[in-house]
Amino acid sequence: MSTAVKPLVLTDLPVAAAITQLCAERVELVPWSAADEPRADQIEAVYTYAHPTVSAALLDRLPRVRVISNCGVGVDHIDVAAAAARGIPTGNTPGILDGATADLAFTLLLAAGRRVVEGDRYARGPDFLRYDPSFMIGREVHGRTIGIVGLGRIGEQVARRARGFDMTVLYCNRNRKPTAEASLGARYASLDELLAAADYVVLTVPLTPETRGLIGRAELARMKPTATLVNAARGAVVDLDALTAALTAGAIHAAALDVTDPEPLPRDHPMLGLPNVIITPHLGSATAETRQRMAELSVENLLAGLEGRPLLHVVEPKKETPK
Repeated sequence: MSTAVKPLVLTDLPVAAAITQLCAERVELVPWSAADEPRADQIEAVYTYAHPTVSAALLDRLPRVRVISNCGVGVDHIDVAAAAARGIPTGNTPGILDGATADLAFTLLLAAGRRVVEGDRYARGPDFLRYDPSFMIGREVHGRTIGIVGLGRIGEQVARRARGFDMTVLYCNRNRKPTAEASLGARYASLDELLAAADYVVLTVPLTPETRGLIGRAELARMKPTATLVNAARGAVVDLDALTAALTAGAIHAAALDVTDPEPLPRDHPMLGLPNVIITPHLGSATAETRQRMAELSVENLLAGLEGRPLLHVVEPKKETPK
């Protein structure tokens, strides 16, 4: 790659300092708005950081693009099939953030079950004047039943953590995973069976047309009134209106969400005022170590594509299911 004229890379600025440092002297990062400017025909790559939409229409405006690199695993914001049809590989960063995301999912599970966020707020407030053993009673985690919806890499990591708490592990997945069942002591269940039996339902599925709105009013009604829903997947996997109604009515014990749809929620959204929900700002992979590795791999994918080398990780377009 020539250092005299740096390739233009479209990205949703600002990106993390680690990314700009890795890209320094190699490429020129240009803002997303550049896709609508005269220099759009000079852009040679797309780098997605905070999930901007990469559509077929966008790619049509960028005729020289040779690679799309995503800083993360999920690519529901990228039309991978449209990119592949144009000969453009899409790279992502699998296998790096599994542990960190599973840690966060289990953190949310514990915090919701034991009402940690509510307790923190109360302990800091003016009303905490004496210890009351009958106040703010939560739900136990050890020995309970966890239902993991989506037993991929992250789901398996969640299951490993659950075993440390002597939990019964149920899972629902598109395909059964006998090896994981044997190594994790997990039992396969249909979604309906899992929802009815689990004390904690943890979502770790990718966002696809099949999983969009997977947890709605009917699914929430199948859960125990003492159960907690944890979403470490994508916001659109859950019908937010249905979840808000269930939490408001006390139909389930609590929810803990690392993702929402939309993200962020409008500041006047009723979900924000509910005491039995925890919301974190998409922190699944947000550790210094994991984000550094994601930056390194995503930039390596970017540079490989620009230099005509194979990407370290390529996302294959999904095949259409025969009707």
